[in-house]
Amino acid sequence: MDPVAEEVLGLLGSGRQTEPFSTRDPAFDLTRAYRAAAALRQARMAAGERPVGRKIGFTNCTIWDEYGVHAPIWGDVLAGTLRDLADLPGEIPTFDLTGLAEPRIEPEIAFGLATPPAPGVDDAALLDCIDWIAHGVEIVQSIFPGWRFAAADTVAAGGLHGALLLGPRHPVGPRRDAWLRELPVFDIALSCDGAVADRGTARNVLEGPLSALRHLAGLLAADPGQPPLAAGEVVTTGTLTRALPVARGQTWRTELSGIDLPGLALRFR
Repeated sequence: MDPVAEEVLGLLGSGRQTEPFSTRDPAFDLTRAYRAAAALRQARMAAGERPVGRKIGFTNCTIWDEYGVHAPIWGDVLAGTLRDLADLPGEIPTFDLTGLAEPRIEPEIAFGLATPPAPGVDDAALLDCIDWIAHGVEIVQSIFPGWRFAAADTVAAGGLHGALLLGPRHPVGPRRDAWLRELPVFDIALSCDGAVADRGTARNVLEGPLSALRHLAGLLAADPGQPPLAAGEVVTTGTLTRALPVARGQTWRTELSGIDLPGLALRFR
């Protein structure tokens, strides 16, 4: 087994952290990182986990300088990390942070694919590949202390993915033209315990969630060693705000304007 993948596998879910691979070996690059990520995927599948989609990371260029990562990356979403908010316990849906290292919250737009999109197609053609649209949050984590890493480290670490928690899934068909207008231009407010913590806009994610999906399709087309997108996959398109630290006892909420999607509430324990 790839030694990087083996180390990551032992850390995920433990809450423990390690020194970035890129600081131990300056030659550790994205090519080696995606190779390690593929080995990690195979090991997790051998352990009974099932990939159900992709997360796109660092689509929000406003946070690139904060992390020293200046291009989008992607990682796997697993059946065990994908949850509907409606299925979480509590009057306010409640998520357990146990096992996550330095968790942060990222409000996002997610798509359910009806068919795999071809690389380079326009927004209308991309939307025709989508079955449903949902607003949710990705809970990301860093197995590297202090969120200090290179892009290759994030890829090898499963894209920093911890969990994807989705709100209601809205079919594209009845509102196709409205979605085309709304997806590039809406705004969002992210609040913690009643106080606005950050604000964002659709254009933060590579000029809109559909553009982020187009970027992913292009990345995968250029890398035949990775599995292509498939019908039925969930793709979450990147954070609309800064990724902010979360802690037990906090309640977070989102409010969207300019798009017909409800905000959400989420409590952490």
